[in-house]
Amino acid sequence: MKKILVVCGNGLGSSFIVEMNVKKILAEMGVQAEVSHTDLATSKTEQADVYLGSKDIVDQLEDGKRCVIGLENILNQAEIKEALQQYFTKG
Repeated sequence: MKKILVVCGNGLGSSFIVEMNVKKILAEMGVQAEVSHTDLATSKTEQADVYLGSKDIVDQLEDGKRCVIGLENILNQAEIKEALQQYFTKG
């Protein structure tokens, strides 16, 4: 099962909302994945298949090895869905 880590600056409000939206979208897509949220500092040491969050924050996680998905608008469910569809169709 894939693990998706939703990241924001403090790991409290916005990442929690995005986590709920990701879970809803994955259910609509029929995809099972472990989804959790955290702050930027903690995410640097936490293992996940996908790191998802605001582009200006998650870009700091890019190291050439991680799969990092930066969103322009973290509350835009259509953008989240498109990003997840692209990731899961790549395999």
